[in-house]
Amino acid sequence: MASSRITQFYNLPLAERLKKLAETAGLDAEDLAAFQTSGLSMDQADKMIENSVGILGLPLGIGLNFIVNGREVLVPMAIEEPSVVAGASYMAKLTRSSGGFKATTSSPEMIGQIQVLDVKDLVTASMDLLEQKERLLALVDEIDPLLKKFGGGARDLEIRIIEDSPIGPFLVVHLIMDVRDAMGANVVNSACEKLAPAIEQITAGQVHLRILSNLADRRLAKVNCTVLLKELAFTNSEKHDFTAEQVRDGIIEAWAFAEADPYRAATHNKGIMNGVDAVVIATGNDWRAIEAGAHAYAARHGRYTSLSTWGKDADGNLTGELEMPMAVGIVGGATRVHPAAKASLKLLAVRTADELAGIIASVGLAQNLAALRALATEGIQRGHMTLHARQVAIAAGATGSLIETVAAQMVLDGTIRIDRAEEILRSSKETN
Repeated sequence: MASSRITQFYNLPLAERLKKLAETAGLDAEDLAAFQTSGLSMDQADKMIENSVGILGLPLGIGLNFIVNGREVLVPMAIEEPSVVAGASYMAKLTRSSGGFKATTSSPEMIGQIQVLDVKDLVTASMDLLEQKERLLALVDEIDPLLKKFGGGARDLEIRIIEDSPIGPFLVVHLIMDVRDAMGANVVNSACEKLAPAIEQITAGQVHLRILSNLADRRLAKVNCTVLLKELAFTNSEKHDFTAEQVRDGIIEAWAFAEADPYRAATHNKGIMNGVDAVVIATGNDWRAIEAGAHAYAARHGRYTSLSTWGKDADGNLTGELEMPMAVGIVGGATRVHPAAKASLKLLAVRTADELAGIIASVGLAQNLAALRALATEGIQRGHMTLHARQVAIAAGATGSLIETVAAQMVLDGTIRIDRAEEILRSSKETN
């Protein structure tokens, strides 16, 4: 792919933007059409969910300037919130002089949970299960020989005893499976179902729940970046100068608030997920599963805290790191059914789910940096509300060039409300 640094992309007319995207990423007319029409026909939608009556679209933007593990990446982002795509793109630009984002992932291992009730001797049953572990894992591998052929399959069996619960003690069997390039829910759930009769026979208990866990703490994505000190200084629209040291220290101080306080951490992590979810949705992956895993992981030590870490290196440059569960796939499910999801994966040019996970985590860290920088300098509202003003103008009935006119006046007034937008709109129409 050519450089993801496309100058003035935002200012290009929509048709020119699409042309530039096609040229840069090698997309064809069918790919572009999928992006422009939400990608789904009513017939396709009717086959995907029950009681289907329509299609809900989201704006699809392109995250620019990203370099992940040395590769230029244009990132599809589906989100309705203003400033997210712009913020992540600008922060990615700041990392380019230091090589962009470096991402690593652990093995794509997912956990299936099997709840076993009415076990008379939990310790003995646990030992019996472990003695039969190899046989049980072999049973699992019979389900999907293709998965095993590609290097995946059953990896381990772990036994947990829940001592204290509202229904008393019970046994939990964790089936660990390498799901390769799939998200893994279907194959893991099927494997748990397959094991249930054998587990009942060994434990003389009753298998109850058999379900994947979305706390995918064996399938992590970790990403880090460095922003050179010289990249951090800037002057805002009111001609106020922020030194590089002020910006760097302000970002670290803002992160420290989230690290120490769960009330702040919840909003801090939500900002990370603004970036993460946008790419997960665009690629047809399960954003609810990613959200659940992320927030559970943030509380893994018994206290909810920040998913990211910010500091400085020996040269005074800003450094950032993000680690979180990232159970995403590039095969199966909506990733191969939804036309826009397929086009998004083509745009990303990823070959493995691990590569996709690293890109998504990079966008999450970039968006986190954008929010922290805004909070630590001008305040979050300046850039966000400038973009939000357009939505308010449209909601008030503005069309065409009047959208920008009404939005600009509200920003100038410092009052971004629908009643003010309606007032400006009436005045503009009377003047014309």
